[in-house]
Amino acid sequence: MVSTSVPQKPVIGIVGSAGAFGRWLRHFFEQRMGLTVIGRDPNGDEALSPEELIARADVLIFSAPIRVTTALIDEYTVLANGREAGKLWLDLTSIKAAPIAALLRSQAEVVGLHPMTAPPKTPTLAGRVLVVCEARIDAWRPWLAEFFAAIAADCVYAEPEQHDRVMAVVQGMTHATHMAQAATLQELAPALGGLNAIHPFRTIGYELDGAVTRRMLAGNPAIYEDIQFENPHVPLMLERLAAHIDFLRDRVREGGEDARASMRTRLLAQPRDAYGARSLAEGSYGFERLGYLLADLASKAYLSVFLPLDRPGSLRALLSVFEELQINLDSIHSSRTPEGELHFRIGYDPANDARKVQAAIAAIGERGIGRVLPHD
Repeated sequence: MVSTSVPQKPVIGIVGSAGAFGRWLRHFFEQRMGLTVIGRDPNGDEALSPEELIARADVLIFSAPIRVTTALIDEYTVLANGREAGKLWLDLTSIKAAPIAALLRSQAEVVGLHPMTAPPKTPTLAGRVLVVCEARIDAWRPWLAEFFAAIAADCVYAEPEQHDRVMAVVQGMTHATHMAQAATLQELAPALGGLNAIHPFRTIGYELDGAVTRRMLAGNPAIYEDIQFENPHVPLMLERLAAHIDFLRDRVREGGEDARASMRTRLLAQPRDAYGARSLAEGSYGFERLGYLLADLASKAYLSVFLPLDRPGSLRALLSVFEELQINLDSIHSSRTPEGELHFRIGYDPANDARKVQAAIAAIGERGIGRVLPHD
């Protein structure tokens, strides 16, 4: 490896179709770290040639569909022909073994990244996981640490093979079960009056599963396709998943106490023991918390308020309005928009006088505390 002096403000290059997360990352580098970002989409949305990108980028990030990433890295390695020595090459692929093997065929320093989230509506990845596979890193380590500190993700370090085996479960199994649920509902729902007719009968579990399923169906199908087809550890997972579903179906068909006992042992008792008492208690508590959140969000008695970013005392001023008007609150939830605006969803007791609520809306605007948005 060639020793190098890392630029104080490296130029970031993004190779590939990038997608939503690539666009989010471009914005992060430009707005949060003050870096120049250049890129090229092989589909043709930018005219910058691979040769120019190789020459100008100090950090080159491969953000392309899984199925083309390895070949794309190999193409750039051949084109670079050693000019990548002393630079940093990264990839954002959902599998790691094959892309990192390709990256290591270059002379660049190499780290594989896998953000375990869609691009968030926040300026950083705070509270979200970023898997890091350090394959060959030396001179760029301090800059990488600066990047990780700025992006504020929960970094989990792994070997490429370990990552792919885990992803066969974390992504592959999760997506497979929700795709199967979607296909099953497509077949069964019409006889029940359609999906909208089923929804009023929802449990917390059904609602949570439905949210994940609809999120997937609203996304890019190529992502979910590649996660199933490109990870070599997915077939074994699917075999085991299908075997357990087949086992359940056969025991239900069989009926009787022996079939019930067999099902309880294999699908409930043995997994329960594997999880352990503490994990089960934490999961049960987490489920209850999500149930409370869903109940809060289902209520129509709320105000949605945007507050100016980073103004000390804004929340206190907002809550004082409700206190002055003697409006009882049920819940407070916050988030941030992509622009960084602070958003509070204030749930209030439906029994409150509607005139008081209207007075609160007027006061929030008149005092310059924030702005109340109309309900969806």
